[in-house]
Amino acid sequence: MATWNPPVSIRDPEAGRGAGGTHPPALGDDGGRGGDSAPDYGAQLRRARLGLAVAGVSITMLFVSFTSAYIFRQGLPTFDGLTNTYARDWLTASLPLGMLLLNTLLLVLSSVTMELARRQITRQTALAPVESIPGVSLGRERYFPWLGTSILLGVGFLVGQWLAWQELAARGFYLATNPSSSFFYLLTAAHAVHLTGGLVAMAYAGASTLQHKPLSARRMVIDITTWYWHFMALLWIYIFALLWFMR
Repeated sequence: MATWNPPVSIRDPEAGRGAGGTHPPALGDDGGRGGDSAPDYGAQLRRARLGLAVAGVSITMLFVSFTSAYIFRQGLPTFDGLTNTYARDWLTASLPLGMLLLNTLLLVLSSVTMELARRQITRQTALAPVESIPGVSLGRERYFPWLGTSILLGVGFLVGQWLAWQELAARGFYLATNPSSSFFYLLTAAHAVHLTGGLVAMAYAGASTLQHKPLSARRMVIDITTWYWHFMALLWIYIFALLWFMR
């Protein structure tokens, strides 16, 4: 005997109707991984490095102009009203060589310690996802305070520069004594001002660590500060060579 079965309603899974109702979010949604709202650390780091490169070009051009003025003024004679002749008034400044060499060593060492700090924070960032897995332990790793060491060495360099200025003044060379001494104070003081900016960035990175800010933010500050510090070290070596060989 024939039987009649009632029609079965088919629920539309795309509309999310039916028993259970909803389907999982797709990748790229705010609730999933890889969404547009997630910060792209690589892109941010590239933009920060690009800004640092632009700043580096500006600083380089500034010191190139100082160098041009230094070389031009060194060979420029001045008119002597008493004898009605042109005379060369450039005097060789007695540079405090020992102090300047010590300062150079301190700055180079601080550049090395900053590179070690950059590599340390990069390793921490790479291991952070593994350490966050429950039950996984990588053991205790001792972290040397490379950043703090770099700050101390940088401050030591600035103190050494101030002592070098004092020693040069004790030898009778002040800011307005001679064009050669004027350029010495100008070049070293301009470098010290830019170096102080790097120390402020180091201090900010150290404060970020003490405040337990996100690891990615700390890594970016240390990375940019490290490259800036390397640039300052190379710039000082150039200034030191210029003052020594062009005196």
